[in-house]
Amino acid sequence: MNSPALPMSAPLVEIDWVRAHLDDPQTVIIDCRFALNDAQAGRRAYDAGHLPGAFYLDLNQDLSSPVQTHGGRHPLPNLKQLVTTLEALGISSQPATQVVAYDATKSAFAARLWWLLRYLGHSQVAVLDGGLPAWQTADYPLETQIPTPPKTGQFTPQVQTHWTVDRDYILQHQTASGIVLVDARSPERYRGEEEPIDPIAGALPNAVNQFWQTNLDEQGHFHAAAVLKGQWQAIMEVDEPIFYCGSGVTACVNLLAQAHMGHPLPKLYVGGWSDWCSYEIES
Repeated sequence: MNSPALPMSAPLVEIDWVRAHLDDPQTVIIDCRFALNDAQAGRRAYDAGHLPGAFYLDLNQDLSSPVQTHGGRHPLPNLKQLVTTLEALGISSQPATQVVAYDATKSAFAARLWWLLRYLGHSQVAVLDGGLPAWQTADYPLETQIPTPPKTGQFTPQVQTHWTVDRDYILQHQTASGIVLVDARSPERYRGEEEPIDPIAGALPNAVNQFWQTNLDEQGHFHAAAVLKGQWQAIMEVDEPIFYCGSGVTACVNLLAQAHMGHPLPKLYVGGWSDWCSYEIES
């Protein structure tokens, strides 16, 4: 017998729930594995073995639009095209399809899909807690077969445009009372001691650091909400936190942590440091 449906807007889901719903036509599983240093690695890993029935979405091809001079390394995807992609996977708004996203890197890329769906107004989306490593540790099955969607979905987006900000908004508001910029990158990148990806090291002026990986334990499971509330208490007391990272990916893990704690989602500066420093190069 299948376990009950997830509570509305539950941001995380356990492996046992997913295993019980592998044959549920109202559940769609999406593999989001990716590697920033090898754009084809995620697809190769998917082809080598994925959760039964899981589809694959690529960070660069599906969850982002092409890189321009400004806008960062992973601009938001063309939303019309994304909706078409979601519908092709059988995802609908009414009745709402339960989407489950996973990866193998502490939810770094699955959280991007989770946030994008929430941004499009779809609340029935959750990230697999522990990701593929948890699934494999439990010795649950994988398959190599590429699934065929049972039917085309009907997805009606309700875009939460107020959830994002751009560089101009940051420049106009960064010193305003009640606003704090929250950098999700590693402490070394935040402090400007190293920069393995972008051409300039550093952080946005007056930003504070909350490394995205501190939301999870060593096995990639999210800490309990009570633990996270202790870690985030000082930051979340402000009126308007604005989250960012290098390019709007790992900051989504920090946003996912807010949902796990039951907090409203803060604004996201999608372009992040990669967008910000693209202007510094020109100056």
